[in-house]
Amino acid sequence: MPHCCMGVLVQIRDVPEPVRRALKARAAAAGMSFSEYLRTVLARTADRPTPEELAARIRARGAVGREEWSVRSVRRLRDRGE
Repeated sequence: MPHCCMGVLVQIRDVPEPVRRALKARAAAAGMSFSEYLRTVLARTADRPTPEELAARIRARGAVGREEWSVRSVRRLRDRGE
């Protein structure tokens, strides 16, 4: 995963050895360095909404009326960019 600018150093202490081994094996299987793999995992995690953020987004959409078909509801949300 390319990055555009200088990043910061993140150090995580007390990672259990089995966890490190599993992550290192996943990095190798993906053809990535350990650091590159961890950056990708962290970026993917940061891009996902928290449960609280997701709940707020769902509340903001409002209730779907029983008369509205699922297909119409999905299209409406998609057209709004959600």
